[in-house]
Amino acid sequence: MEVRGWKLERPANIQSPTSNIQFKGYTMKTIRSMVLVSSDPVSLERGAQQVYNELLKTIEAHGLSDEINVMLVGELGRHDALPLVVVYPEAVVYGPVKPENVAYLVEEHLYKGRIATALLAARRELTGRIAWLNARKGTLPAEQRIVLERAGVIDPESVEDAIAHDGYAALGKALTEMQPQDVIAVLEKSGLQGRGGAGFPAGLKWKFVRGAPGDKKYVICNADESEPGTFKDRLVLEGDPHVIIEALAIAAYAVGADEGYIYIRGEYELAKQRVQQAIAQAHELGLLGRNIFGSNFNFELHVHTGAGAYICGEETALIESIEGKRGEPRSRPPYPTTHGLWGKPTLVNNVETLANVPAVLRNGAEWYRQFGTPKSPGTKVYTILGNVNVTGVIEVPMGITLREVIAIYAKGMKPGSTFKLAQTGGSSGSVIPASLQDTPMDFESFGKAGVSLGSGALLICDEETCVVDLARVLLTFFKNESCGKCTPCRIGTHRAFDLLTKISEGQGQKGDIEQLVALADTLVAMSNCGLGQSAAVPIRDILKHFRAEVDAHIALKVCPAGVCPMHVEEAVLA
Repeated sequence: MEVRGWKLERPANIQSPTSNIQFKGYTMKTIRSMVLVSSDPVSLERGAQQVYNELLKTIEAHGLSDEINVMLVGELGRHDALPLVVVYPEAVVYGPVKPENVAYLVEEHLYKGRIATALLAARRELTGRIAWLNARKGTLPAEQRIVLERAGVIDPESVEDAIAHDGYAALGKALTEMQPQDVIAVLEKSGLQGRGGAGFPAGLKWKFVRGAPGDKKYVICNADESEPGTFKDRLVLEGDPHVIIEALAIAAYAVGADEGYIYIRGEYELAKQRVQQAIAQAHELGLLGRNIFGSNFNFELHVHTGAGAYICGEETALIESIEGKRGEPRSRPPYPTTHGLWGKPTLVNNVETLANVPAVLRNGAEWYRQFGTPKSPGTKVYTILGNVNVTGVIEVPMGITLREVIAIYAKGMKPGSTFKLAQTGGSSGSVIPASLQDTPMDFESFGKAGVSLGSGALLICDEETCVVDLARVLLTFFKNESCGKCTPCRIGTHRAFDLLTKISEGQGQKGDIEQLVALADTLVAMSNCGLGQSAAVPIRDILKHFRAEVDAHIALKVCPAGVCPMHVEEAVLA
């Protein structure tokens, strides 16, 4: 296949049973320039569709339509200049671009061949680069895209574009060259761990489902990304929906399933639309349905939209929701691997975990293990938020440190601010003090340090962040999102919130810290699921790493960060 100047080999005998289009030998026109327009929700809100339309019209007016391909793509990783327009092969980034800027951009860059300097997005100069990072592979220091390899590069609404960039090649390889056990063996050898936060070995989970008795099995993609500050899964679904469809088909083949679900967060309307369109396109080409790739493998895929419940990110609550029940966690055991959807063996993986699978199968386990660390191989996608100069999304090898992320990718703290703490993994993640910013961010190292990696949201906070106020905000979230099924979580989160509120208002008393510790211990030991257990994390972390600051609120009636409204009563001071 020749696509945009590249020759790509496809597995032999790949032909759709429902279409005349053949993958092998299928030709797309060669072009001289490719123009990408960001189409994430913020970009669309700021006029990305109008910019795209204007580009098409202006390029046609200049007679360049046969030479230039314009595509709406997903999020391009930068949030400071939306909507973005990227022109390849020069890889020039323009932004923010408005419809009235398009004529100038086309005239200068695409017609005359000169950089449209007035529209260039501000350069991100590297600061604080650490020398040994230069030895790592990638297009940026330490960056290697596997999960996001095609996001922001392909047209997410074109199955042909996905195929031109290795889409469905791994599925073809699995169905034509491998047995199900071989697929699982490659995944086990790769060392891929679940990217939802727990880090459970993906290959082992697949093996459990395959070994479970039963003639009906399911695979589920958990795309209920409701963790505050996390939007990496949305980026994949909006920018490369075909990678998830392909991964689920591979998973179904490996574990013996013939039906699957993608459970998408209700607010992700654009992601839902693109996934549904991608499923329809895959069906049209025979990549879903019956006898895929001429084999005896059949697979059907459905989309299920959540209704806004954070608890449905927990896999058993998610399963309950698909079954039409109230989204509440089940008691375990039994586990979904043996008793999942409608009581059948079910594989549940999150978006990021699944997005690794096609690349692992195409390139092999050894290739995958060259990234990351020996015990935590591969890459991790992080969202960067907070008091830093640059926010956005990065994908870097496991084992990078927080200091490196802040210095290299976030371009340092904002002027006049000093790093105090970071929270990993949204509300359910750990509070990381400055003393741990050189700890490698991988499952093993963070586990030894007593903190968790979580989902990958990095909230970077400076000295003006109060740990008591931060914990109180997090407990607000947990008490509101508790499903109420178990008493420790339903009552404990409210009680912890009340105590933190009292402390933040200068009404704290001797013994409050001991009560917080007891509540945290109870939440961890007796909560029915991870939500209640996670609610204890910020309490434990602030008392472990910032005890003096909490003591100041109680004993001195002051907030060292100057954030809390210390409504001190004379009776308390006395």
